[in-house]
Amino acid sequence: MQKIAIYDMDRTITRSGTYTPFLIFVSLRKAPWRLLLAPLALLCMALYAFKLISRAKLKELNLILLIGGRFDRRSIEPQINEYAARTIADNSYTEAVAQVETDRENGCRLVLATASYHLYVDAIAARLGFDDVIATELQHDGTEVVARIINENCYDEAKLRKIKAWMEREGLARENCDIRAYSDHISDMPMLEFADHPVATNPSAALRREAASRGWPIHDWN
Repeated sequence: MQKIAIYDMDRTITRSGTYTPFLIFVSLRKAPWRLLLAPLALLCMALYAFKLISRAKLKELNLILLIGGRFDRRSIEPQINEYAARTIADNSYTEAVAQVETDRENGCRLVLATASYHLYVDAIAARLGFDDVIATELQHDGTEVVARIINENCYDEAKLRKIKAWMEREGLARENCDIRAYSDHISDMPMLEFADHPVATNPSAALRREAASRGWPIHDWN
C-alpha cells in the first residue's frame, strides 16, 4: 500500500497567500515601475468579482502587469529562491512543517498540490522536502516563460483532475493507495473527499462547518 500525503499550500502550510506577494516581491527587485500598474490589477480583480473574467485569466493578467507577459525564468531565479526562503522562514506554520516531517517519517510520499504557479512553488516545495508538485503550469517558449496558463488552473475540481492525472502517470492505482489530504479551503472539497484521511487545517468558516458535520479532524495551527 502506497501512503501519500497531499498538502494544499496557501494558508495550509503558509499563513497567508503567496501569489500576489510573489508578484510584488519580484517587481520591487526587478522593475519597481511596474507597481504603478497596480491600479490596473485592482481593476482586474473587480472584473473577476463581477464574473467578467475567470480566475485563470485574472492570474494571467496580474502576472503580465507585475512581471511581464514574456520573460526569461533565469532572469528572476535569484528572486524566486529568495522568496521561497523567506516564505518558509516568515510565512509558514511551524505545526504544518512538523506535520510534513511526521508524514515523511511515516513513509508517505509527499505531494504539494496548489493553484499557485510552478514558477515559484517548486522552489518552496524543494526546501520543504516534497517529493512531487502539482501546480498551475505556465506556457514556455524555449527558455522564456509566457504569461499563459496551459491545461487548467489547479483549483477546485481541476486540482483533483490533476491529482488523478499525476497518479496515472506515476502508475499509482487508487485502490493501492492510502491518501491523507490537508487543506484550509472549501474549494478543496473534491480533493478532501477523494482522500482516505481528510484534514481541515486552519479552515475557512465553510470548510470548518463541513468538516465538523463529517467528523473530519480539524487542526488549528498558530
